[in-house]
Amino acid sequence: MTEGLTDTWMRVGTLDELKSAEVKLVSGGAHPISVWWHDGQVHAVDNRCPHLGFPLDKGTVRDGILTCHWHQARFDLCSGCTFDLWADDVPAYDTRVRDGIVFVATTPRHRPDAAFHQRRLIKGMQQNIALLQAKSLTGLLRGGAPFNQILRDIALYAARNQEAATGVVEMAIVANLQPVLSEETMYYMLLRAAETVANASANAKRRPREPLEAERYSAQLLKRWFVQWIGVRDREGAERVLLTALRQGMSQAQLTDLLLGAISQRVYNLQGHLLDFANKQFELLDKIGWDHAADILPLGLGQLAEGRGAEESSGWHHPINLIEPLREVERDLPALLQDRPAATPGASGRDPALIDTLLGDDPLKILKALWQALRDGVAPAQLSKQVAYAAAMRLARFAKSNEVGDWFNPQHTFTFANAVHQSVKRSPTPDVVRSILHAALSVYMDRFLNVPPAKLPGEAKGLDDLPRDAAELRKRLLASLDERSNIDGAARIVSRYLRLGHASDELFETLAFATVREDLDFHTLQVLEAGYQQFQEWKGGPEAEHILIGVTRNLAAVCPTRRGRLKIATTALRLQRGDHIYEEEPADA
Repeated sequence: MTEGLTDTWMRVGTLDELKSAEVKLVSGGAHPISVWWHDGQVHAVDNRCPHLGFPLDKGTVRDGILTCHWHQARFDLCSGCTFDLWADDVPAYDTRVRDGIVFVATTPRHRPDAAFHQRRLIKGMQQNIALLQAKSLTGLLRGGAPFNQILRDIALYAARNQEAATGVVEMAIVANLQPVLSEETMYYMLLRAAETVANASANAKRRPREPLEAERYSAQLLKRWFVQWIGVRDREGAERVLLTALRQGMSQAQLTDLLLGAISQRVYNLQGHLLDFANKQFELLDKIGWDHAADILPLGLGQLAEGRGAEESSGWHHPINLIEPLREVERDLPALLQDRPAATPGASGRDPALIDTLLGDDPLKILKALWQALRDGVAPAQLSKQVAYAAAMRLARFAKSNEVGDWFNPQHTFTFANAVHQSVKRSPTPDVVRSILHAALSVYMDRFLNVPPAKLPGEAKGLDDLPRDAAELRKRLLASLDERSNIDGAARIVSRYLRLGHASDELFETLAFATVREDLDFHTLQVLEAGYQQFQEWKGGPEAEHILIGVTRNLAAVCPTRRGRLKIATTALRLQRGDHIYEEEPADA
């Protein structure tokens, strides 16, 4: 053998042996390689079909085309490129013949780097091929690509290719949960975001719009214009105003007031989704950089212009008219916030009387209690925190006698209340603060779902029958979610875990994996992430446990699903690790 070849080349066998066999399988590199004799030449490719890992040496070659017999994916034997985009290209290897001996390179012809995987991620979204997106993400994460850069690439692809904010929720959720996620769970969540964006962008087109051309406008004028255009459902006018505000350098607090002022002019707009989406856009920009605000913030304007408020729902007018007294308190807010005394020192815990009122059955009393608290100097963020906790208790006390679909109401209320709290912390203006009133009345509207109120873990039965070890409890939690609607069992495990003082980050990672492995819409992820944020607000107190009990019960109510979404993601992960997927199947499969 030529000197130096042994470092990067493997011996396949004699050329005569290869000609006789037509294909030989070799190991020794990172993956098994099939070496072929065809049409007078030696070719080599990774032996695992890039689609689902079927051994390609069991396929056939005709006229330079290698066909996998499992799903009939076809590849150019020379380059490894696929003729079927859903299958992905198969890595090709260089070959050499020396003195009648065939050698194959131990590494592929094209060694993927971060730029390669980055291009393939965009290609996978353009072609709307989940497998390609999955492989690109595994390559980026295993190669150490910065999380923020991966998130930015997905977000900017959405900004270039769709008119809606589809996928923004998923991107913001993974951004917020990233500190507690394992690499594998983070991969599953990023893939979900990429798939959502690719699906929404498949048949969409982004129309470019420009800011207004005058040099300067006052922030007050821009806000009046923006609210007006949203009020008459004119997306075009609203977007030009928003782009103008961004060009002028409007602050994050001002942008919060601008967007939420328009959203909250309709009560509990689109069941709280619009405010939550706007908050998610802000949180995503916190991660990928506010220099991309002009790309991201306009995405939600189409839905915002088409929003419908609770004032258009008969349930908010009958049997008790909630809208008129709500509007009266809203009119008082500017004066209340301007004239109120300084916030009460140390007022950061739960106010039991206020919580009881919020969870009660008198909406006028709820509005009066919030009005009085603001007048007494309670900080708006303290009120929004209390309302979010009350919303979490609707999930924790959700009666199992309700229909499964009834979970949607308290889900929406809780995620909305959390978004209100995050927004109030950014900008406690009257137009933002009035959303606290909307959230509180939505908590009231969900009261019938707590009849009779479910017992919290430990109230009906002790927890000492459960193990004490943290890892064993997390394992049991996943097992409990394999059982149909094991609501109480899962909640008891979480309560036991927290009361023993185990690390909450590992518990959130377990719940995140348990959520993302299911075939569920984004609402369950929203509840998990809102629970994570509210848990941090109340950490160390019993309220934190109650919040996480609500999150867990909400998840357990819909588990398990078929978990079909997990199949592609897991296959891509195993191919990246080098698993021999087909060979590991049982003989009788």
